[in-house]
Amino acid sequence: MNERILTELNKEPNKTKQYVILVAVLLGAFIWSLSALNFNAMDEGGGKIAANILKGIVQPDTNLLFNGTKQGVPYLLFETICIAFLGTIFGAILSIPIAFLMAPSIMPKPVYLFMRAFVVVLRTIPALVYGLMFIRVTGPGPFAGVMTMSLTSIGMVSKLYVDVIEEIDTGILESMDSFGCTTFEKIRFGIIPQLIANFTSITIYRFDMNLRDATILGLVGAGGIGAPLIFAMNSYRWHQVGSILIGLIVLILIVEVISNYLRGKLVNG
Repeated sequence: MNERILTELNKEPNKTKQYVILVAVLLGAFIWSLSALNFNAMDEGGGKIAANILKGIVQPDTNLLFNGTKQGVPYLLFETICIAFLGTIFGAILSIPIAFLMAPSIMPKPVYLFMRAFVVVLRTIPALVYGLMFIRVTGPGPFAGVMTMSLTSIGMVSKLYVDVIEEIDTGILESMDSFGCTTFEKIRFGIIPQLIANFTSITIYRFDMNLRDATILGLVGAGGIGAPLIFAMNSYRWHQVGSILIGLIVLILIVEVISNYLRGKLVNG
């Protein structure tokens, strides 16, 4: 028995050469990438700024941290959540028809290839670029952030929706068809129950990502807490920077725990 196992193992191709070449290529790419880093640009000022940020987190501006006005951290965090939430909802709704148009098992080849190319183009443009574009159209503020989040969500969400659509159990639909069910009944009782849990899980995951992106969008004036953060850093108000960072850390941790719990419930039942 052992000789048979050894014989089978000896028949397997030796991939040592391929692994050595792969490691050599990756190592060469890593070393070449290091040449783009300019360590001479680092000076004592950078270390001092990092120390001041840490000092601001340890000794935050409590007046800003617990301020109930529109300039306080709680309101700015609430505005950031609203931007991420509305952007995710609009993006998820728009992604549903796009995902069905991208499904090879449903649509003709020219249609789903065109839609896939369209989504690829959407995904290649960074969120900050979309943010700057919408700020020019709608003006600075939360609405530009919502529009940006909606558009950037479509690229990822629709792609994941397609994977779920392609895994639909068609046997259920065939059984319902044999019972004489209408198209509406097949959609209502055969398709939607198979999609709703995974669709919701994907949407929650995207909301978690959008919450972080909404913070970055604030840096270009698309609402949220990003703008006050960059203003405080440019003015060297490190205690305010610490207050804003503490609020962001607490918010993201809470959302992370809740989203993981909800997604686990939806997927595992």
